[in-house]
Amino acid sequence: MLTEDQIKHFHTEGYLFLPETFSAAEVAILREEAENVYRQERPEVWREKSGAPRTAFAAHLYNEGFGLLGKHPRMIQPVEQIFGEQVYMHQYKVNAKASFTGDVWQWHQDYGTWARDDGMPEPRAMNIAVFLDEVMPINGPLMLVPRSHTQGVLAAGHDVTTTSYPLWTLDEDTVTRLVDQGGIVAPTGKPGGLLMFHGNLVHGSAGNITPYPRKIVYLTLNAVSNYIRKPTRKEWIAHTDFAPIVPTAPDALLNYASRFKQAAE
Repeated sequence: MLTEDQIKHFHTEGYLFLPETFSAAEVAILREEAENVYRQERPEVWREKSGAPRTAFAAHLYNEGFGLLGKHPRMIQPVEQIFGEQVYMHQYKVNAKASFTGDVWQWHQDYGTWARDDGMPEPRAMNIAVFLDEVMPINGPLMLVPRSHTQGVLAAGHDVTTTSYPLWTLDEDTVTRLVDQGGIVAPTGKPGGLLMFHGNLVHGSAGNITPYPRKIVYLTLNAVSNYIRKPTRKEWIAHTDFAPIVPTAPDALLNYASRFKQAAE
């Protein structure tokens, strides 16, 4: 459970980082599962213009390990604590940021997309993420603009050309103004770190030209009362199953890792 100071930090700064929340054993199995997912040829797996994996949507629906992570209490309970109600899975993705070829994610707000494309009434959804690789200052860490979530939904343009993934992005003048006010932070740390941030927090990441991959799993959890009203995207991008998530046992991933290891032997 989050402390009062942690909740205050989230509301003030717009994000919260909890280092090494998942164990090395839990992360190891998820890292291996990520590679299994990226090898699949299916519409949910998007690739960079180079052909390298960019993101895998809805992995919780076709991979047991990611399915367990999507219901893990360490992912679900902090968000329910912030919102004061149960949540459902609005979106799930495993972002690759592959070594040498991982492309940029332009400056944007997530809620802007959820409102425009999905008909989400309020910014009562957020991303909560777990690091599968070490995130370093050099391998394209996620950059956040603290306190930018207080600005509401900002004007954005629909960029469909910069990368292989269309995104509602912010212009340079807007980002400059917000950075002048709040600066930029880039949470880094070992695999297993947990990052959560407000749906209106401005964020982005540079490309990765290092030999070090930077895989991060993102769960977009939405308050059940805030379900989307006018979905326009495919079901595996913006889910329409609004049933509240029932958390697994805390050791579910470790048990799965044990079964996975036994099967391999």
